[in-house]
Amino acid sequence: MNPSPGAALRAKLNERRGLLVPGCGNALAARLIETLCFEAVYLSGAGITNSFYGIPDLGFMHLGDVVQHTAAVRDAVQLPLIVDADTGFGNALNVRQTVRALERAGANAIQLEDQVMPKKCGHFAGKGVIDASEMAGKIRAAADARTSNDFLLIARTDARAVHGLDDALERAQCYAEAGADVTFVEAPTSIGELERIAQLSLPQVVNVVIGGKTPALAASDFARMGFGMVLYANAALQGAVRGMTNALSQLQQQGILDEDPALVATFAERQALVRKDLFDELGRNYGR
Repeated sequence: MNPSPGAALRAKLNERRGLLVPGCGNALAARLIETLCFEAVYLSGAGITNSFYGIPDLGFMHLGDVVQHTAAVRDAVQLPLIVDADTGFGNALNVRQTVRALERAGANAIQLEDQVMPKKCGHFAGKGVIDASEMAGKIRAAADARTSNDFLLIARTDARAVHGLDDALERAQCYAEAGADVTFVEAPTSIGELERIAQLSLPQVVNVVIGGKTPALAASDFARMGFGMVLYANAALQGAVRGMTNALSQLQQQGILDEDPALVATFAERQALVRKDLFDELGRNYGR
């Protein structure tokens, strides 16, 4: 019998081989990630906020947005699905409801962070964090709320930018003791800091933000350090923005845009990605 997606994800992270996980902001990007044979997908809060609302990652996303996108991604792919749940959208009681809703929607893991509300992108300036004891209570509430032990809890701390690395490391250990399955020290700024983080007791996440604060090393380098996950939360989004800019710029300048593979996917590629052939077959089976 094959393990559940959550159990498979836990096993992969426990190998500490730098599991490379791209993020998505919608189901289409998730489908592409699966098509390219990645082993897991991350539903990014920044990705949802930027692509769904067209605004910065400054705490505007709400639980309903995340549940809707989680269900859509779950329907589109079979990969283990990690969902960015920001701060849990409130206190420990709100976290309890967040876990219940996202587990029902199809998440296999969620990420919770210890920022004050409204949160900010982890690589923005001016962040604040709640007391470690309050975050520990949120993690205990999350652990009690899940119905499956294969639903993983990733506890992120943003304390590195606020109180320094030592405090962030202490928080990560505190969150592990509260019931987190994975911990995540956001926005380290040097290889030396990364090496210290990788030595923590639980599997660790490193978030490589393109243009952000953390050194962008090869996944193999992070694997040698012992990281469980190498997250590129918004690589697909940034690539899509560049692709849209290039294609639309040519359209504006030349007044025409054909199937130039350097600029656009073909019509056939687009239909293949959304599995139109499956729907054609279903239609024939149902007499339409």
